[in-house]
Amino acid sequence: MPQMGFWELRWIAPTLLIPALVYACWSDCRFRRIPNWLTATVAATGLLAQTLWLGRAGLESAALGMATGFCVLILFWLVHAMGAGDVKLMAAVGAWLGPQLIFYAVVLGALVGGVMALAMIVYQRRWAQTSTNIAVVLTKLSSVRTAFSDYGSAASLNQSSRGLPYAIPMAIGTLIAVFYIGLGGQSPPDSGWWGML
Repeated sequence: MPQMGFWELRWIAPTLLIPALVYACWSDCRFRRIPNWLTATVAATGLLAQTLWLGRAGLESAALGMATGFCVLILFWLVHAMGAGDVKLMAAVGAWLGPQLIFYAVVLGALVGGVMALAMIVYQRRWAQTSTNIAVVLTKLSSVRTAFSDYGSAASLNQSSRGLPYAIPMAIGTLIAVFYIGLGGQSPPDSGWWGML
């Protein structure tokens, strides 16, 4: 089998990631969890693909992408602002995207999540519940003791206000990053698939 080059590889990742992200969104909406087998499969295939086709540079890009996706979101998990499944999903996606593009994906996902949350508040007219939740979050972050406790956690706020499953904005942010930033590049990366930025 001839070795595939950068120009073929840059289209493989979105083709494989889209079904995985759609399933993650469905699972997060339906069960409020993202299955470990899904994140493990996404991470393993990303590591394997990058290593097989790009060698050591691909493995390094995949490992750094996983570390970036994990490190950017782990603080939110530590303060109970998101579930572990969301952190693991973005770390797994980082194996496919590499460090730069997964960083953009997480930032874009956070922006999309903010816009979607605001739209939900306006549509549902949940001003009172939202102001109460904001007060709880501010109280939670006012001291180290409460910041890392279950008080004001995303799970408790979701029970009272039907929160947005975070996999949805993260998936949208990932797709924007891949199609607008990643596939918009015109030159092969120095290391990894998406290092052209």
